Amino acid sequence: MARYIFITGGVVSSLGKGLASAALGALLQARGYTVRLRKLDPYLNVDPGTMSPFEHGEVFVTDDGAETDLDLGHYERFTGVPARMTDSVSSGRVYSNVLEKERRGDYLGKTIQVVPHVTNEIKDFLHVGDDEVDFMLCEIGGTVGDIEGLPFFEAIRQFSHDKPRGECIFMHLTLLPYLAASGELKTKPTQHSVKELQSIGIAPDVLVCRSEQPIPDKERQKIALFCNVRKEHVVAAYDLKSIYEAPLAYHREGLDQAVLDAFGIAPAPRPDLSVWEDVNDRIHNTDGQVNVAVVGKYTQLEDAYKSFKEALTHGGMANRVKVKVSWVDAEVFDKEDAAPYLEGYDAILVPGGFGERGTEGKIKAAQYAREHKIPYFGICLGMQMAVIEAARNKAGIADAGSEEFDHETGKTRFEPVVYHLKEWVQGNAKVTRKATDAKGGTMRLGSYNASLNEGSKVAEVYGSTSIEERHRHRYEVDIKYREQLEACGLRFSGMSPDGRLPEIVEWEDHPWFIGVQFHPELKSKPFDPHPLFRDFVRAAKENSRLV
Repeated sequence: MARYIFITGGVVSSLGKGLASAALGALLQARGYTVRLRKLDPYLNVDPGTMSPFEHGEVFVTDDGAETDLDLGHYERFTGVPARMTDSVSSGRVYSNVLEKERRGDYLGKTIQVVPHVTNEIKDFLHVGDDEVDFMLCEIGGTVGDIEGLPFFEAIRQFSHDKPRGECIFMHLTLLPYLAASGELKTKPTQHSVKELQSIGIAPDVLVCRSEQPIPDKERQKIALFCNVRKEHVVAAYDLKSIYEAPLAYHREGLDQAVLDAFGIAPAPRPDLSVWEDVNDRIHNTDGQVNVAVVGKYTQLEDAYKSFKEALTHGGMANRVKVKVSWVDAEVFDKEDAAPYLEGYDAILVPGGFGERGTEGKIKAAQYAREHKIPYFGICLGMQMAVIEAARNKAGIADAGSEEFDHETGKTRFEPVVYHLKEWVQGNAKVTRKATDAKGGTMRLGSYNASLNEGSKVAEVYGSTSIEERHRHRYEVDIKYREQLEACGLRFSGMSPDGRLPEIVEWEDHPWFIGVQFHPELKSKPFDPHPLFRDFVRAAKENSRLV
């Protein structure tokens, strides 16, 4: 059975909680243990997929089709363990399950209460798969003191009480603010945070203290005394130049050792950190820089494109270059020439998105990349915009567009080279959808296979003609336009196994122009960059004349 580590955030700040969880998972793996990371979120949304990117950042999609919090992306990137639907739960999902059970009569007519019914639902969630790994790391979203999080805190308190002694520990992340005027670190916020946690029956075993300045020994002793933890279990978390320094930085500060000591595991295997040493070497020892423009519509909040940014960083590491990402708002040149905004970049990436806003700018970005032979990577909507650009400017379909935009306005304006996907095959079953269906969880979600054409650019990049990638979309390029588009040079180089759904397009007479319907950024890792991002950055490096 797994040992449980519950990670909570302090009153002042929970910043970096997901990163600390991911780094700890990586360190335990480096010692030879198996791990799984989970997120318990206090928000009431049943489906994170319905949330605005401006509200919540990106939606991370798992192989089994769950739309989850972006922290699961951190977990995967640092541990390489594919996240599952059972690794994320929100208050909304918990309450929805409880109400469904009540209506079925599972509670035999009892009055439904937060304790025990909601807390029991959370505890049942925690137990899933605990016989598969050595350590289960469970991060509680939000901060201690949030009213939404109280059922989760009560559930983990009960859970730790139900388990035999020594099978659960609590790790609490707090902030040590530095007052420049007096030149001192203040420990009171941490003390009050721990006091708040203790008031609901949880005593932290390990404290991770975010700090801009080194923590003097005197302050560590003070925190240990007033927070009732061992001094060596007060772990400093300093600001880093790269998030991928975190495993080595936390190991230097003794986080993994503190956790093992709290469990009473001694002697513990020594960690093999060679993978993370190589990752850090590639980050800090580069042969130059490439400039990549990400032309999107959520550029005001970088977390909306978190996995894209990280995947580009991984591609840079594979090529020993720093990737400087510039966020270009597609709306800026919706009605203008794209050239002044895109000149000087070594490559252009157009990510996914929803709705018509900014799409004309994305189409112009695809046109600029095609005409100027700039490496172009279109992902999901970015592929669809590249197809629409080709249809308009090369295939003579002047009013080419997407059914999505007509659905949004309620009137027909475009010839739909991109249409609402009404049915597809998932495993051995046929899935059907209508445009009027509810939004949450109704897209083509999760991992699907694709077949690549032999001799195509993507087959060369992958080194295979059979791939499996994650999807999140409800609109698809219409296969009936394939012949017209391929006659112009836009090759449909990847298809679903049944040959009905286009997965990848590429321009034959272009050094690197690829559009994909899936989301490769979700599977990229610092120690295993995704092949498409690795080769995209290579093409950008070549275009920049660094080679």
